[in-house]
Amino acid sequence: MTTDPATSPIHEGYLPAIRLINTVNQLCSFETGSIPLGKHLDATHFFTKTDVSYEHLTHPAPRRQYVITLKGKLKFRVSNGDTFILEPGVILIAADTLGEGHSWELIGNPEWIRVYIPLADASDDYFIAD
Repeated sequence: MTTDPATSPIHEGYLPAIRLINTVNQLCSFETGSIPLGKHLDATHFFTKTDVSYEHLTHPAPRRQYVITLKGKLKFRVSNGDTFILEPGVILIAADTLGEGHSWELIGNPEWIRVYIPLADASDDYFIAD
């Protein structure tokens, strides 16, 4: 199954989002949804990154974090082979911190510029599933 969140309806007051999650046996899956505007994240810092050395490598998220794509379009793949497209305007919540994790590949432009916002351990990520 391939999901393109860019085709999902965007509701006023919300940002489209995808959350990577761990499932049974520490496998990785994802769910689509949204994040309400105006929420304050329990985070103390952020950092940017352009390195794409993890492309095609399966890996779990190093911590729960928001990943905000500023430039680039990617195809993510999870444990069961399902995929989704991530591009600017869609917030990724990486919460698959156990097991094999996910992989991704760039589509088109060979650059991925993103901002990571690590979330405090027990904080709410404000994700609302579709």
